[in-house]
Amino acid sequence: MESHRCRLRSFLSSLVICVTLWSEQSYGLFGQANRGPNIVLILTDDLDSAMGGLFVASPLCCPSRASILTGKYPHNHHVINNTLEGNCSSSAWQKSQEPQTFPALLKSFGGYQTFFAGKYLNQYGHSDAGGLQHVPPGWSYWVALEKNSKYYNYTLSVNGKAQKHGADYSRDYLTDVLANRSLEFLQYKSSYQPFFMMVSTPAPHSPWTAAPQYQDRFNDTKAPRDPNFNVHGKDKHWLIRQAKTPMSNSSVQFLDDAFRKRWQTLLSVDDLVEKIVKRLEVRGELENTYIFFTSDNGYHTGQFSLPLDKRQLYEFDIRVPLMVRGPNIKPNQTSQMPVANVDLGPTILDIAGYYVNKTKMDGMSFLPIMQGKMNSSSWRTDILVEYEGEGRNVSDPACPLLGPGVSECFPDCVCEDAYNNTYACVRTVAPSANLQYCEFDDNEVFVEVYNVTADPYQLNNIAKTIEQEVLEKMNHRLMMLQSCSGQTCRTPGVYDR
Repeated sequence: MESHRCRLRSFLSSLVICVTLWSEQSYGLFGQANRGPNIVLILTDDLDSAMGGLFVASPLCCPSRASILTGKYPHNHHVINNTLEGNCSSSAWQKSQEPQTFPALLKSFGGYQTFFAGKYLNQYGHSDAGGLQHVPPGWSYWVALEKNSKYYNYTLSVNGKAQKHGADYSRDYLTDVLANRSLEFLQYKSSYQPFFMMVSTPAPHSPWTAAPQYQDRFNDTKAPRDPNFNVHGKDKHWLIRQAKTPMSNSSVQFLDDAFRKRWQTLLSVDDLVEKIVKRLEVRGELENTYIFFTSDNGYHTGQFSLPLDKRQLYEFDIRVPLMVRGPNIKPNQTSQMPVANVDLGPTILDIAGYYVNKTKMDGMSFLPIMQGKMNSSSWRTDILVEYEGEGRNVSDPACPLLGPGVSECFPDCVCEDAYNNTYACVRTVAPSANLQYCEFDDNEVFVEVYNVTADPYQLNNIAKTIEQEVLEKMNHRLMMLQSCSGQTCRTPGVYDR
């Protein structure tokens, strides 16, 4: 059995650059090719891939998930944070964006059976936004978690009806429940229509509750001690500069414990992936199925003396795994062309035969990249990252010296977010440049620039030493992307040939 596992724990410690493509031997039945291909999207929660993988449009759950579903940047889908007031699963989101998500198009125009299981958006099920009775358009079968990630003691919306779960591992552990629901769908779905299945696991999001059989694993594992671990971000924006360096022993112990627990929860995701792949293989459907594995945003554990969270502009928060297998994808490929989570929807629609330019999506289909039909000169070089900080414009009583607006604070007044932790970045990956340029909407109008080739751990902000011409070009490109929509988001950038 072990030889067929997806080996996520090995993957987590490896370097994956932009897009990893894999293939497995499968034994299909004749006739499958006469219908559209099946598609499976497995979405984890807070799984980082600091030195490679997919870029995310925002390093926070709800805005990022909205970008996956709509194929749009946050300034176009208007989900700015994890709150209902920030448009997370709000009535406005439901009216303006949900009808145009890629699953809705797959079902309406592609004739796909669609299945969802797991975490949807952080405020899903809120009484002010339709409650659990609300089933978004586009889903034939709906098994959605109320609000944020949990492992026990949660409520599901099963096709609009509440189903409560307790704390019995055999019946209630959410990752396993999602696996079992997925297998039931594969068993009882129609064999005459293609299907799209999205499975959104709670792991490795807090509270990091591992299955009983995995709670003693990785006992000697610690968070990676990369060059940016527990160092002072002296040339970074004020929220990073305020972090205490070195971290207290209790903070280091806390983040190491969290790192181990996150890995433990992922072992159940291993099991889920294995079960889905084997069921597809037994049914003779694997060779006609694309499987995507990714996450909504990254996560940090100790970099720049930040104990743990996301919400920052650095590679560890905006890079996530992406692995894909499927028809006409050769095994063991790695592409260096930059893709973003706004590209997932267009790619899945392209696989289903839907003309992506008929949508208002900002992303691009990377199906030609996976099939070896695209070279770097034909692909865009720039990706936009946007984040609007969360926090009230008042001082935290525990940290008055930090001033107003901080939030997500740890002991020692290390705060992970603030209302003016608001920024936009253009991330450029081109043959002649590997840069990140970011501007903050704060009192300093702070700018951070990194040469990621020379400085992969983003230790040195070169905003004050880089050529003025480059700064001006990147500033102009950022302004263009912040106002883009649809096709204009896909136009050539500063470093395109």
